[in-house]
Amino acid sequence: QVQLVESGGGLVQAGGTLRLSCAASGSIASIYAMGWYRQAPGKQREWAASISNDGDTFYGDSVKGRFTISRDNAKNTVYLQMSSLKPEDTAVYYCNAIDVGRRLPWGQGTQVTVSS
Repeated sequence: QVQLVESGGGLVQAGGTLRLSCAASGSIASIYAMGWYRQAPGKQREWAASISNDGDTFYGDSVKGRFTISRDNAKNTVYLQMSSLKPEDTAVYYCNAIDVGRRLPWGQGTQVTVSS
């Protein structure tokens, strides 16, 4: 079964940037829409951004204008470029299919911590 491995997180000051990567062990080309999700301490996992195979992108209101999602099906990888980071962006970030029926096992996520 395809596995997802997220990376690129870290500790950054407010206003800084990070680029997250989500590498799949197999092809994701057949998954129409992939997304990034995040889970802050004590909160439920929430959707942050998504991208379709057509290149259409969608963002949650809290990240719109600051985050950019992209995907490279040839590399089986989804990216999340994050800029103008805020302390409220602190969370564990995960990627997965948007369609619940196409969901893969969740990876371990990558921790993003933004200090004020």
